[in-house]
Amino acid sequence: MLTVNAIAATSATDPLVRTTIERRDLGPRDVLIEIRYAGICHSDIHTVRGEWGTVPYPLTVGHEIVGRVAEVGAEVSRHAVGDRVGVGCMVNSCRECENCRDGQEQYCLKGNVGTYGSIDRDGTVTQGGYSTHVVVDEDFVLRVPEAIPYEAAAPLLCAGITTYSPLAHWNAGPGTKVAVVGLGGLGHMAVKIAVAMGAEVTVLSQTLGKKDDGLSFGAGDYQATSDPATFEALKNRFDLIINTVSAPIDMAAYLGLLRLNGTLVSVGAPPQPLEVPVFALFSNRRTFAGSSIGGIAETQEMLDFCAERGIAPEVEVIGADAVNEAYERVLASDVRYRFVIDVDTLR
Repeated sequence: MLTVNAIAATSATDPLVRTTIERRDLGPRDVLIEIRYAGICHSDIHTVRGEWGTVPYPLTVGHEIVGRVAEVGAEVSRHAVGDRVGVGCMVNSCRECENCRDGQEQYCLKGNVGTYGSIDRDGTVTQGGYSTHVVVDEDFVLRVPEAIPYEAAAPLLCAGITTYSPLAHWNAGPGTKVAVVGLGGLGHMAVKIAVAMGAEVTVLSQTLGKKDDGLSFGAGDYQATSDPATFEALKNRFDLIINTVSAPIDMAAYLGLLRLNGTLVSVGAPPQPLEVPVFALFSNRRTFAGSSIGGIAETQEMLDFCAERGIAPEVEVIGADAVNEAYERVLASDVRYRFVIDVDTLR
């Protein structure tokens, strides 16, 4: 076993603390990654605060991971020492079910193995990227193109693929009108990616406070949802709405913005259920859907897409000792747009 420095949550209410965790010995198909940067996702906060279910404390979270390959197992063929690599929200799956065989490991019918808080193949609880090293099966390690700034690459492994996947699946592109609800860590990536795909993009945010940012990311319009007139003006407008917020929304109002055969996709995950009015779906044959990250092949496709088009998240790099403050700032919407931990400050 390899003992490494890490940051861990010990309870739902106590601050995260520095600690050490154990990484498994390198297997024949494993890759040891020296982590350089780890993004802070709102999912990390939901998890450590017990908002999404029981938590196996102590737990190290973090599923936006980039670093360099430090060592490889004897049978590894996809990665070599020194490679620039990343790890996202999952580190294994059954590989055998219909969805896995189709390259949709995120929807593994037996449940994929999450990067943290899941039971790994050796029976231990997986620990995430707020640490100096991680050991991952080579099939779940991504190649990070040199064209993507190193410190900005980490959030693509969650925020990037979480928004890219539904945009690609529902065919965002030239001639389509896409609305993005919320301009946070997920939302700003949804805007950048949808614009790069050729869609006409509108940001729907509570206020106009980030309007200049949204327009600079390529959005053609930016509307305040706190103004009831917005929903009247945009009625029957959009082919696709990507809802990135982790809070309740007025589903009837937002569904009313969809044109014939339009789809509202939620990628944000509020702790409480959303109420979906069926009659709002009947009108215009609308669809309400959900989407969860992407498979390994699609995640690599997303990374290459972003590298080719010069897309990267807006990040604020912090030291390891600033994580608790960063959590509070995320909850206060005081970050533009993703915190990234410089893991060298943990060594």
